[in-house]
Amino acid sequence: MRIIRRFLATALAAALITTAAAQDGRLNIATVDMQELFKQYYRTNEAQKQINVERARIQKDNNERLSRIRDLEESLGNLRKQLEDPSISDSKKQSLFKDWQMQQQEGIALDRERREFLQRRNQALNEKMVQRMKGILEEIRKLVEEQAKVDNYDYVFDKSGLSTSQVPFLLYTKDATDITAGLLKQLNKDAPADSLPAAGETAPEIPAPAPVE
Repeated sequence: MRIIRRFLATALAAALITTAAAQDGRLNIATVDMQELFKQYYRTNEAQKQINVERARIQKDNNERLSRIRDLEESLGNLRKQLEDPSISDSKKQSLFKDWQMQQQEGIALDRERREFLQRRNQALNEKMVQRMKGILEEIRKLVEEQAKVDNYDYVFDKSGLSTSQVPFLLYTKDATDITAGLLKQLNKDAPADSLPAAGETAPEIPAPAPVE
């Protein structure tokens, strides 16, 4: 499952801070890796774990529905064998055929209901996930902005931001300071030990914006 995708397809994916230029006329520029901050932030990891629990619950419900449908399929198979038995009387076959029709319709209805349930629950979970991840991203963005003001940066560029053609926006910056490590330390300063991403664990990416209709 991966419904989380890259963010900011048409603009720089970071806080763009405009302040007064330094007295010598030179711009004070910093860079930050927003993807790294997002992935390594403990609250992102906590949110992902909760989402995984909810997704597992949905899958459990789906498996229970599938089990009922499989039981009906097995029963239909037994009825079909009896209908093909030449030793069974016509009146008995008519009764068996009615049972077969009823169970077939029940199976079709149950499978349709299962599919609708799965689509509805997954869509709701995906929307919840995107909104939560965007809230976390906004929290990070505000921290970047606050730090930029404290350190008097004129601009802060996201070095992980990509254009619509998947080319990095920031190809070269002279004398820019990377503030990613310091910001990550601030974000995780109060993190519980079990909330930090484990080594090698796949972290979610920044959610993509909703498509324009």
